[in-house]
Amino acid sequence: MPRLVRHVATSRPAELVWDFLADFTTEQWDPPTRQTRRTAGDGGVGTVYRNGSHLFGVDAPVTYTVVDHEPPRRLRLRGDAGRVQFLDTIEVHDVRAGRARVDYTVQFDVRGAARVLTPLAVLAMRRVADDAARQMGRVLDEL
Repeated sequence: MPRLVRHVATSRPAELVWDFLADFTTEQWDPPTRQTRRTAGDGGVGTVYRNGSHLFGVDAPVTYTVVDHEPPRRLRLRGDAGRVQFLDTIEVHDVRAGRARVDYTVQFDVRGAARVLTPLAVLAMRRVADDAARQMGRVLDEL
């Protein structure tokens, strides 16, 4: 399962960063996301989100389920997009007084016949992860 990690430094305090990112319905930091709605749960383990993204010219609905929720440090969600499964992890670290770092990890698994496209998917997802990290940094610094 390919794994991509991006580190985002911000000038904002860890608590503020956690509060913003733990509300997974916040779309501003993920460029392909058009809309995310919570369809079940309270934000903790078992909460379900319905995400609509536009990725590489294709609308891509993804259902995310929270599998790990450890405030104020870690949020992990399992995503199901049919032929592609995701495991997204957001970790917030207090690195200095008033400054946080976010470690954003995405793992994905291409299933079925499309699996042969995994090397191309890795290249494409690197670009998406880079764009998301840049956008996340801008949004967090504006909080």
